[in-house]
Amino acid sequence: MSIKLEHISYKYSPGTAYEKAALDDVSLEIPQGSFVGIIGHTGSGKSTLIQHMNGLLKATEGALYYEGENIYQVGYNMKKLRTQVGLVFQYPEHQLFEVDVLTDVCFGPKNQGLSPEECEARAREALELVGFPESAYKDSPFELSGGQKRRVAIAGILAMKPRVMILDEPTAGLDPKGRDDILDQIAELKEKTGMTVVLVSHSMEDVAKYVDRLVVMDHGKKAFDGTPKEVFAHYKELEEIGLAAPQVTYIMHALAEHGMNVKTDATTIEEAATEIMRSIHG
Repeated sequence: MSIKLEHISYKYSPGTAYEKAALDDVSLEIPQGSFVGIIGHTGSGKSTLIQHMNGLLKATEGALYYEGENIYQVGYNMKKLRTQVGLVFQYPEHQLFEVDVLTDVCFGPKNQGLSPEECEARAREALELVGFPESAYKDSPFELSGGQKRRVAIAGILAMKPRVMILDEPTAGLDPKGRDDILDQIAELKEKTGMTVVLVSHSMEDVAKYVDRLVVMDHGKKAFDGTPKEVFAHYKELEEIGLAAPQVTYIMHALAEHGMNVKTDATTIEEAATEIMRSIHG
C-alpha cells in the first residue's frame, strides 16, 4: 500500500460566505509502483486532490493514509512525508529559487540533514537521471527554457529519493517534442526506480500513452476510475463533463460505423495502427 484516501472532503473558506466545496467524499487507493493519471476540467478538484497527498492541504473531513499511517494523527511527521511524496508544481518557477541549478537541486537533501558531499552527489545523480547537461549546472535556474526548468524541478524532488512523485501538468506550455521528452523521461524514471507516479494532465493522448490507471474528477467527485481503455470507453459521458477521449478513439469508432471490422478500444496511435492492419489483412 502507498496512499489511501478515505471519504476525503475539502472546503475552501468554510463557514464564510465564500465557502466552496472543492472535494466531495473522495475515496482512492494508489498502490506502490503504479502510474496513475488524474484528469478533469478546470475546477474539477484535481489539483486540490493531489495537494492532499503530501499534506499541503488538510481535509475538512475524512482520513488519508500513507503506508498505513493516518497523516492527520497527532505527532505525525509531515516533513518526512514530504520527502517521501514529492510534488512538482505546474509552474516550475514556484520551486526554483537558488543562485544556480546544482545548489537548487541540493536544497531537498540538505533539508533532510545530509552532508554537503552527499547533497551534491544526490543532486548530480538526479540531474543526470532527468537528462540535464552538466555544462549548465552553474547556470541560473531562472534563465533556463521551460523544458529545462521542469527538468530541474523534477530533479529537485528526485534528489530526496521519494517513493511517490506527483506531477501537476508537467508538460504545460511545452512544444510536442518537449512534452514527449519530459514524459518519456518520467516513464523511464518510474521503471528505473520503481516509484509511484501520479500525473495530472489535460492531454488525453498523454495519459492514454503513459498511465496504467486513470481517475476522472468532476465537480470535486470521482467520476471514473479504471484503465485508460475502460475510462475512454465512456467517451460520450466524458464529453458531457467537458472532456474528450484521445483522437484515435474517435477515429476507430468512425471506422467501425463505416463498416470496418475493428475493435474501438484503441487509445494510442500504435494500438490503432495494429488493429487497422489486423482488420485489413484479417
